[in-house]
Amino acid sequence: MVKKKTAFVCNECGAEFARWQGQCSECKAWNTVTEFRVPSVKSTSHGGATSGYAGLVEAKIQTLDEVNLEGLPRFSTGFLEFDRVLGGGVVPGSAILIGGEPGAGKSTILLQTMCGLAQHMKTLYVTGEESLQQVAMRAKRLGLPTDKLQTLAETNVETICQLALREKPSIMVIDSIQVMHMADIQSAPGSVSQVRESAAYLTRFAKQNQIAMIMVGHVTKDGSLAGPKVLEHCIDCSILLEGSSDSRFRTLRGHKNRFGAVNELGVFAMTGHGLKEVKNPSAIFLNRSQEQTPGSLVMVVWEGTRPLLVEVQALVDYSQLANPRRVTVGLEQNRLAMLLAVLHRHGGLQVADQDVFVNVVGGVKVSETSADLALIVALVSSFKNYSLERELVVFGEVGLGGEIRPVPSGQERLREAAKHGFKRAIVPVDNKPKEPIEGMQVQAVASLSEALEALF
Repeated sequence: MVKKKTAFVCNECGAEFARWQGQCSECKAWNTVTEFRVPSVKSTSHGGATSGYAGLVEAKIQTLDEVNLEGLPRFSTGFLEFDRVLGGGVVPGSAILIGGEPGAGKSTILLQTMCGLAQHMKTLYVTGEESLQQVAMRAKRLGLPTDKLQTLAETNVETICQLALREKPSIMVIDSIQVMHMADIQSAPGSVSQVRESAAYLTRFAKQNQIAMIMVGHVTKDGSLAGPKVLEHCIDCSILLEGSSDSRFRTLRGHKNRFGAVNELGVFAMTGHGLKEVKNPSAIFLNRSQEQTPGSLVMVVWEGTRPLLVEVQALVDYSQLANPRRVTVGLEQNRLAMLLAVLHRHGGLQVADQDVFVNVVGGVKVSETSADLALIVALVSSFKNYSLERELVVFGEVGLGGEIRPVPSGQERLREAAKHGFKRAIVPVDNKPKEPIEGMQVQAVASLSEALEALF
């Protein structure tokens, strides 16, 4: 009887160890090292079970100009917003991982996509969490064409690949990777070893047979993808479908993409007939009230390859607590603390005894630094109870010395703001356009004090 080999793997970083230990020596995380049973490797004529992982079974050395790219044209998913996040469409042989909260719409958007693609290419939808009757009921409720979509209810990875090899689909969906299992691994589905080996097997199968593979992944309570970190390393694209239960809008954001821009954003609206793409996201995020209030301001952020107009709101109020609260929704809290210090030093505004609340309207998460100047202006507006003009837009990065630094793609941001009817803009000096923009007055500022003097 062959003795099974075991290893110990960190759930966070994927590091392997010969024996169990309480703390991972690579990522310093505690209680993340779990036992992993190494599957038995059967030798094949091609040199083992791991050969051909990148797509070629027989390896050979060649230069990049000898690689044929004509056989890998992208094809559209049927959603322009989905194509944007993927970098222009689906690449044959790519492995895509889509995650999201329960009820966000992962299965819905994939079922819509596969039903549309099935009209002109071979598709396969593999479900492991639902029965085929449940999938058919959802498709009927959404009014989707179901006459050509091939479906399969199976959780064994080897069986799925054998059936897919017989049908030879152009694209297939695995819903979800957490319920898939391999027979050689003696652990429950969803464990580190099962998820790791199942994803590697499916990725290798997709690249060898030029089949686009979309895998659905669960998320943890903090919003990150569940499973070992190596899962995100072996796939080509990692995207997250985000959206709160009380909002009808969903955002599809790319976190990793080997075939396009990272941090690209696609916006969808959840309706009774499934997800509908929003082609002009700035319009929905600018659904502002008729009366302008203090602390409210519009800024232009850059998401992937396009500008996006969003409204930021700030509330500064006297605090009864010894330690005033600093609450942010949609922005980084540490950056707010830094900007409050800059505002005190270079703007002459003391808010140490004030509660500060900041919110980005519409549930958008802003991570770039172009929101610095708009956030400070909104804070001052709320503190002084002064309403800013409705047609004002502000963007720019604020340095620790109080200087206003330029941001990328300033011209495109201003054109997007002018298209939506904004008539005045406060921007960094280096982002001032060389030619005037019709209908918009652009004022360039070099320091924080200069910006505050121009507005208050």
